[in-house]
Amino acid sequence: MRPAGHETGPTQARNRADAATRTDVRGLIVVLLAVAMCVFHLYTAAFGTMLAMYQRAVHWVFISVLVFLTYPIGKGKRSNLLGAVDLLLIGATVVAGAYLLVFYDDILLRLGVPTTADVVLGTITMLIVLETARRTLGWALPILAMIMLAYAYLGPYLPGLLAHRGYPLSRVASQMYLTTEGIFGMAIGVSATFIVVFVAFGSFLEKSGAGKFFVDIANAAMGHVAGGPAQAAVWSSALMGTISGSPVANVVTTGTFTIPLMKKTGYEPHYAGAVEAVASSGGQIMPPIMGVGAFLMAELIGVPYATIAKAAIIPAVLYFLTLGIAVYLEARRLGLKGTPRSELPSVWRTLVAGIPYLIPLAILIYLLASGYSPLKSAFFAIVAIAVLAAFGLTDRMGIREIIQAMNSTAKSVAPVATACACAGIIIGVTTLTGLGLKLSTLVVEWSHGLTFVGLVLTMLVSLVLGMGLPTSAAYLVLAVLGGPALEKMGVPILAAHLFIFYFGCISTITPPVALAAYAAAGIAGSDPMRTGWTASRLGIASFIVPYMFVYGPPLLLQGKLAEIMLSVPTALIGGFFLATGAAGWWGRPLSPAVRLLLGGAALLLIKPGLGTDIAGLVIGGVTLLMLTRVNRRCGRDGSVTSGASSACG
Repeated sequence: MRPAGHETGPTQARNRADAATRTDVRGLIVVLLAVAMCVFHLYTAAFGTMLAMYQRAVHWVFISVLVFLTYPIGKGKRSNLLGAVDLLLIGATVVAGAYLLVFYDDILLRLGVPTTADVVLGTITMLIVLETARRTLGWALPILAMIMLAYAYLGPYLPGLLAHRGYPLSRVASQMYLTTEGIFGMAIGVSATFIVVFVAFGSFLEKSGAGKFFVDIANAAMGHVAGGPAQAAVWSSALMGTISGSPVANVVTTGTFTIPLMKKTGYEPHYAGAVEAVASSGGQIMPPIMGVGAFLMAELIGVPYATIAKAAIIPAVLYFLTLGIAVYLEARRLGLKGTPRSELPSVWRTLVAGIPYLIPLAILIYLLASGYSPLKSAFFAIVAIAVLAAFGLTDRMGIREIIQAMNSTAKSVAPVATACACAGIIIGVTTLTGLGLKLSTLVVEWSHGLTFVGLVLTMLVSLVLGMGLPTSAAYLVLAVLGGPALEKMGVPILAAHLFIFYFGCISTITPPVALAAYAAAGIAGSDPMRTGWTASRLGIASFIVPYMFVYGPPLLLQGKLAEIMLSVPTALIGGFFLATGAAGWWGRPLSPAVRLLLGGAALLLIKPGLGTDIAGLVIGGVTLLMLTRVNRRCGRDGSVTSGASSACG
């Protein structure tokens, strides 16, 4: 008798074949759902969205079913038939979504009085949202949402300012499920419109070959500079950020090519990983897409998307400028050389060959500037990609490539959409209990009304929250809980929200949890923590610039033209001084005192104002002039060893 668990060869082969068949069937269902979801959203982008609740409910059903299909319960079941729990959750998702679509008119007529079915389905929907967020994002956001739900119920038992009258499950469930002030609120509304369409635009553009073009043009333009591969990493990631906006995705896309090249050139592994992490994280603040944060912000504060994208331009330039200069100076310190121009492709020829990849971006920007809605602008840009591919001007995009782009869109949107749905619970409880106003009062009290102290407190909370949450989720939570406090202290609403957003973004390079740095460390084969701390040093501008645009609106291209024309160039010079001080090299290692002088000059220049600009120019200019004279007197060209530098003074 054969022992239990032992099977004949043919039986094992048959079982493996059955498992593969089931996996293929599940994969086929996922692809079909992804295509259906993209078609639905592209159609509504072109011809008009549905009623808000209908649009959001359909979007939520698509996303939730896809999550349960692609993130099965239990790691060992990825190759087996879906478990009964997953099938049950899928069924519950469809029923809850269909109930809203069929009975929403009746729900409105009841004027907010919930039935038993409303409460049951609302409770189930909250549990489904928590579970989808857990599967795609981990425990941090669901735990925060559960704490908020407990807060809604336990209000009468809380002390002081945090106390409120308390709400039963029936009230909370109906608020979260039946209104647009909870799960189906503004956050998932943005996901169901702007986010999915712009992510589709990025997926189609990348599938057309734009990603490779961005790397090629950056390498052709910057490869000859000292540390050329690092410069290519910086600027290709900046370009990729315009269509991606996801720091980890950006790292694994461009970093696979740039990190090995940087290591081969002579950069240490941890430094190569840090450069890629900082550059890739900058994609979240690079217009036009900005990691979908601009769309969330536009909806929250009621400012046109184009205004937010315009305001983000100068801070983004400062971010990448300081990083590029720091990388260049590090290359000079190490004595690294660029690739000879003769071995690089022609910049002009590369650019001309890549013009078709720039046309969709140009169309997108033109339509946005002309007043078209972001949805229609993105839709027509996607159509332009398809037309260019059809005429053979970009990489071929047949049915297979289009399906792959749609599937990639669904996979990219799923974590963002589940974060938005879960954040909807937090926002809903905040609205229901008035917590936002209470917290803003507490922040004002703790900061004693001092704006700078309030900014520091908000920065720390943003960094901590950003470590455990995706940028979009961290921004949504902080915008509701921290934004009102900054506004109460007199910070302009756009500056306040950009401040919060920036620090949520750079949490991806800030230890102890720095996802972009850790992804880059995996490619570089370096220590993750060391890579993270190096990334924090390289990204120093991102810790300073947000304070500067809060105090100096011209950096957001707001104010009088004369102020803007004065502030922008001086801020760029300040970025140069800041990068030099951070790199600690100007033909020789710089002493701590000199680095502090350059840092101080940078702060004076980045802060708008004629007096501070003059002081910054004098301090920074005189410091670098004296260092240059010392280098010349010692007969160096700026690429000598540190030992010689010490000997010379």
